[in-house]
Amino acid sequence: MNNIEDTKKSSIKRIGGYLHRVVPITDATGKVLNHILNPVMVEFRPRDLMQIIVGASVLAVPVAFTEETWNLGEELPFLNVLMLSGLSLFFIGLFVYLNFYRYMFKENVIEYAKRVLSIYLFSLVLVGLLLTIIQRCPWGVDNLVAIKRMLIVAFPASMSASLSDAIK
Repeated sequence: MNNIEDTKKSSIKRIGGYLHRVVPITDATGKVLNHILNPVMVEFRPRDLMQIIVGASVLAVPVAFTEETWNLGEELPFLNVLMLSGLSLFFIGLFVYLNFYRYMFKENVIEYAKRVLSIYLFSLVLVGLLLTIIQRCPWGVDNLVAIKRMLIVAFPASMSASLSDAIK
């Protein structure tokens, strides 16, 4: 049975406060023998936010502590940093679409946008906080370098945040 057939025979039900796809297992005569429950992760919940923060930390910490990243923030043109940021949003959007919303996108466009933006924005905030704590965001002295460093480190941080958000 493929995914298109599964979605025709299955139903979405809230079980224990979470949405699940309930897929009936039938015998040759069509009699329902059992059901398979698959979590449907289209709702953005506080647990997802915590997974994003922890996931962003996984790669933000080692990347933020490298001198190469600090130098890149000073030397790389702002347009290139913006392209890196756009690439990050594209990858997050694609990953989230393929892992959460592929078969239910039309009904969940708002939740999709909320999840993609949350992953990126919370990664940015975490990176900014981390770089500020280790005094590598020169706020008030050179705000452009601070922003560029944040955007550069947010690329790997947001990728790891996306991966950790996919953990069920």
